[in-house]
Amino acid sequence: MTAAYKKRSHGRARDRRVAIFKLSPRERTRVTAAQFRVDLHVKVLDERVVRRAKARNLDALVYAPHFTRLPDVERQAAAFSDDGLLVVPGREIFTGDWQTRKHVLGIGLSDPIPDFITLEGAMAELDRQDAAVLVPHPGFLTVSLDRADVERYADVIDAVEVYNPKHLPRHNRRAVGIARETGLPGFTSSYAHLRGTVGEAWTAFEEPMADAGDLVSALGSGTPRRIFHRDGVGHRLRCGLEFAHLGYENTWEKFDRVFLSGTEPTHPDHLAYRGQFDDVRV
Repeated sequence: MTAAYKKRSHGRARDRRVAIFKLSPRERTRVTAAQFRVDLHVKVLDERVVRRAKARNLDALVYAPHFTRLPDVERQAAAFSDDGLLVVPGREIFTGDWQTRKHVLGIGLSDPIPDFITLEGAMAELDRQDAAVLVPHPGFLTVSLDRADVERYADVIDAVEVYNPKHLPRHNRRAVGIARETGLPGFTSSYAHLRGTVGEAWTAFEEPMADAGDLVSALGSGTPRRIFHRDGVGHRLRCGLEFAHLGYENTWEKFDRVFLSGTEPTHPDHLAYRGQFDDVRV
């Protein structure tokens, strides 16, 4: 695959400020009814998640579970979307191998993209599909794009996550710095691996959206948005639980995937990809 990236207009030169708003438990809301509230990255989806999202006054969420092929994600997203909540399918792509993996979030994919391919290959394919490209948890541990990666692919990246409940405060400060220094728009999400975390953080856009295409367009054009997260003891507890969940992810779950499970459905060797990504697999 040859990387030939299209220039994107994010309005980066206009405004490099990143404002993050906190909502205390006693505060009803600091957004108007006209704003469209999106939790831009969750890992769980069922009826309880939908009820919680609606209770948190979300208008949409992006469902991007690990190691799940795009057609399956699309079916699940469609099954749980209704007039009260738009569920948009996404893919958090694991680039590199287990030791050097870096995550990239794609929204608005037209074709499946496997995990365990090079970062360059993933970016080229996301660009080919004209998907919205988001950087989740930048610079976090060993699973994220760093500042150099973001600078290298700034012309294809649409937004950088500047607040994540799994982050410690220093991680959020570093993420804000990456967004500011690259001039890319920010976003936030609950990054919920646990149902109770859904809606702890959200990105509020000024215009309503009818479908996934509207969200992709808003992200790709740098549409104005505000970044919010809840505050108080309850929020800090949810953040602590999500951070603790990393221990499970990186011990038993990782051991199970690497040594006990068969080929991942999103591995480039899987028959579903028909060797399309052999030139960029790792």
